[in-house]
Amino acid sequence: MPKMKTKSSAKKRFKVTASGRVLAAQAGKRHGMIKRSRKFIRNARGTTTLCKADENIVKSYMPYAR
Repeated sequence: MPKMKTKSSAKKRFKVTASGRVLAAQAGKRHGMIKRSRKFIRNARGTTTLCKADENIVKSYMPYAR
């Protein structure tokens, strides 16, 4: 049986934690910072965990992520 391929876009954007949750960068930080509040920019630092439904989609893209 051939190996399944991991989606290259997914492996660059997501990381699976030891407990199996999926980490992703916060949305809304690419451009247009001038119109965003300082509070929004502060709270959107770092990474966040995806919800269960999105997590299942991402995990299907990354069959070998543990």
